[in-house]
Amino acid sequence: MKIGTDIVAIERIEKALKKFGTRYTQRFLNDSEIANLSQKPASIAGYWAAKEAIAKALGCGIGSELAFCDIEIYKDAKNAPHFRLSPKAQLLHAIQTSSLSISHDGGFAIAVVVIVQNR
Repeated sequence: MKIGTDIVAIERIEKALKKFGTRYTQRFLNDSEIANLSQKPASIAGYWAAKEAIAKALGCGIGSELAFCDIEIYKDAKNAPHFRLSPKAQLLHAIQTSSLSISHDGGFAIAVVVIVQNR
C-alpha cells in the first residue's frame, strides 16, 4: 500500500487561470475533466493536488513515467472522486485498487490517495 498527498494554494491556481486561461487547464487536465469539472478555481486546484498526490504515491512524480494527462479524475454517482490511468501508465504501475479524497477550505485544496499495486 502506498499513500500520496498534496496541497496547493487556490490563489496560485487563480493567478495561473487569469494569466494563461484555458492553456493552463489544458496543460494538466484531460478533455473529459475540463468538460465535467466546475470551472471554480477551488475545484481545479483539487484536481491539481489529486494528480500530484497520485504521482507521489506511485513514487515517480510527474515526468517521463507518468504525465498529468495519463491520469483521469472522474466522479461517481455520489460525487465521490476516483481516478484511472491511461492504458500505458496502468501497464507500468499496475494499480490493483485505489482511493482518492479531495477537499478545499481556507484557501487551500488538498488531496490524499491510497494505492495498492499488483507487485
